[in-house]
Amino acid sequence: MLRRLSVENYALIDKLEMELDPHLNIITGETGAGKSILLGALGLLLGAKNDGAAMKDAARNCTVEGTFDLTGCGLEAFFAENDLDYAAETTLTRIITPAGKSRAFVNDVPVQLAQLRELGTHLIDIHSQHQNLILSSEEFRTSALDTVAGNGDLLTQYAAQYARMSALRRELASLREAAERGRRDEEWLRFQCDELTAAALRAGEQAELEEELALLENADRIGEALTGLRNALDSDETGVLTQLKNAENALGHLRGHYPTAGEFADRLHAVLEELKDIDASATAASERVDADPERLAKQSARLDALIALQQKYRVADEAELIALRDRSAAQLAAIVHSGEEIAAAEQALQEATATAEALADRLHKAREKAAGNFEKEILATLAKLGMSETIFQVALTPRSELDRTGRDQVQYLFTANARMTPQPVERIASGGELSRVMLALKALLARRMQLPTIIFDEIDTGVSGRIADAMGEIIESLSASMQVVDITHLPQVASKGSAHFVVYKRNGRTEITRLSDDDRIAEIAKMLSGSQITQAAVAQARILLGR
Repeated sequence: MLRRLSVENYALIDKLEMELDPHLNIITGETGAGKSILLGALGLLLGAKNDGAAMKDAARNCTVEGTFDLTGCGLEAFFAENDLDYAAETTLTRIITPAGKSRAFVNDVPVQLAQLRELGTHLIDIHSQHQNLILSSEEFRTSALDTVAGNGDLLTQYAAQYARMSALRRELASLREAAERGRRDEEWLRFQCDELTAAALRAGEQAELEEELALLENADRIGEALTGLRNALDSDETGVLTQLKNAENALGHLRGHYPTAGEFADRLHAVLEELKDIDASATAASERVDADPERLAKQSARLDALIALQQKYRVADEAELIALRDRSAAQLAAIVHSGEEIAAAEQALQEATATAEALADRLHKAREKAAGNFEKEILATLAKLGMSETIFQVALTPRSELDRTGRDQVQYLFTANARMTPQPVERIASGGELSRVMLALKALLARRMQLPTIIFDEIDTGVSGRIADAMGEIIESLSASMQVVDITHLPQVASKGSAHFVVYKRNGRTEITRLSDDDRIAEIAKMLSGSQITQAAVAQARILLGR
């Protein structure tokens, strides 16, 4: 439950603090005093988006802080899942900076706005008079019935199966689209794959061909150069090897008489060995170089074929041709096996659909079973609110296809006159009737959902007199098991509170104060008689307050 609320620099609020009672808290005040502003600040605390008009003073932060007692709320798992330290007394803080930046904290630990919003859904349910229109939402009507039916676990199972069914349906559509596209492309893919396979592509082949062709195209010149080298080295009379060998021998004979001649002889010997190796290599190379026109034509044709394929398929080299060949082969294999994949996907979808339909049938039966008690409890509350002739029915109409909540289309049929045919409540009920129907629904749901706090914002709009008193009793009964905050204009409702706060304006600022017992008498009397409080109004206020 909400124990303390602090608001600073929000709209018309400069600074405001309030300590709330654990049971029924009444908030009253004249129109325009700022009651809705207080709810707006609370909405910020619970994760609502900043509408850009939060600040009273644009130079200061807007800060809203609430301290909650989480005892018995079962939120330990939420705190663990979000890496937050659980504390029975937890403080939520929302700060809007002058630059419009939003910051949120749980027990001084920064959190994402989505986390704050999720936590807020477990702490407070705010119902404003405008939310009577929520009866037009089939999602709300279905959710309310499921809450009473206790369908939480079953809905979780169904949601998971429905998500799987939807995913399989998308997968099947994708497979069929791919298969159709493949069938259109199959002829071209097969030709492409066959052509590239027939080309017997090999990685690195193009570089090898270019190297060999460079040799074949210049074979004559290379042979001539090698022959000239060999002649220069080993010609019988004039070859360098013969002349250097003779010089080495002559210098060697002088070694004993002229040591320097010996050094020259040794160095010539080393040169001779290197030149002999060059001669041997040139001889071997000249034997390999052969002007082979047939080989030249064959290799040139092969290179031309590779380049032609690259140009045809707009790729850079044979490696990309090989990759294209493999992709084409894989696509063809997929086309060949697409029928099997589609059949498997169809089977999986059929099984998932059957499971989802079975769960939807269980949901329908659970809703059908709960509908009777749902109607009885709503009618019992409406009877207390002066609508004893009301007909309220839950109508379950099957849909042609499953949706997120099952197969049921849920409507609430209503008439305040038993002689009239019930129609959808959102179409036929007046404003006052909608208020009473929503209070009956909220009372029913609050007991089932076990929310710590519920806030009613003028849910009593359109009622008065005895009905207002009955409405106050219902709201008071809710406060026996949960905290209730009720913003009201009705003295009959206001008199039921455990604590009574008045919102008022002073010097253009919204302020709030908790009334003493004597002040409550004056406030109730004012609500009864207007600004001129009469003795009769005071007496009536005492009666309402039981004083």
